[in-house]
Amino acid sequence: MNMSRHGYMVQIASNRLAQVGFALILLVAAIAFIGPLVSPHTHSEFVGTPYGLPTDGAPLGTDNLGRDVLSRVMHGGQDLVWMAFCATLLGLALGTAMGLSAAFFKGWTETVLMRVVELKLAFPSIVFALLFVTMLGPSKGLLTIVVGVSQAPSVARVMRGVAMDVVRQEYVQWARSVGMRAWRVLWAEVLPNTTSPLLVEFGLRMMWSISLLAGLSFLGYGIQPPAADWGLMVNENRNALSVQPFAVLAPIVLIALFSIGCNLFAEGVTRAIGRTGGTE
Repeated sequence: MNMSRHGYMVQIASNRLAQVGFALILLVAAIAFIGPLVSPHTHSEFVGTPYGLPTDGAPLGTDNLGRDVLSRVMHGGQDLVWMAFCATLLGLALGTAMGLSAAFFKGWTETVLMRVVELKLAFPSIVFALLFVTMLGPSKGLLTIVVGVSQAPSVARVMRGVAMDVVRQEYVQWARSVGMRAWRVLWAEVLPNTTSPLLVEFGLRMMWSISLLAGLSFLGYGIQPPAADWGLMVNENRNALSVQPFAVLAPIVLIALFSIGCNLFAEGVTRAIGRTGGTE
């Protein structure tokens, strides 16, 4: 173990890229969760004519139905953020379980798990998600699960590679030799020494989760109208981009800021780990 987990956290917290990325994530999350409490109108209230330009009562103008763009933007991120967060956690949990199990047990367990991973990776995530959403309907729970499952194979491949080195360490071999249960060895000895790569994966998977969820809403298979959703707003107002651009640009900017924040955070963690000597 090259450095304590506390040392890694200090290095990550002092990294400028990680700081900027985390700040952007917090900013977008604050808009998503505090916005509905302070918005000037409800997300479905009609305040003017369709595609109206900015006025005192509607600082960002109105959308295709005459609703306040600013209010819809402030209401439109809550579902997207919590769904992306939960999908990311689900993908990390499944992927980590598969990757660590493959590295620890090897043999048929590794073969079967890695073939499942390769089979899923043969399908683009958007196609995989559309398959289930088309059959079962675009409920928020299903969208979260499908996006989470679609992230798991990529996590599994990374975590298997990381865990291959960890399971060869003497403390893991000692735990196995004294008869410690496999799940306990994985939980107490292997998992704690893969937390730094997990942080990197968290940032990357958050970026992909929110992009996929927003993309599904844009295609009409995600959050359904009349609910406010950033991806849905882009689709609803894209035909009038030259007339009233704020209805499209505002949600795009927030989606981009969230994705950039996640990417910067992941990059910052990667650089902090590189400076402190790799895995724990």
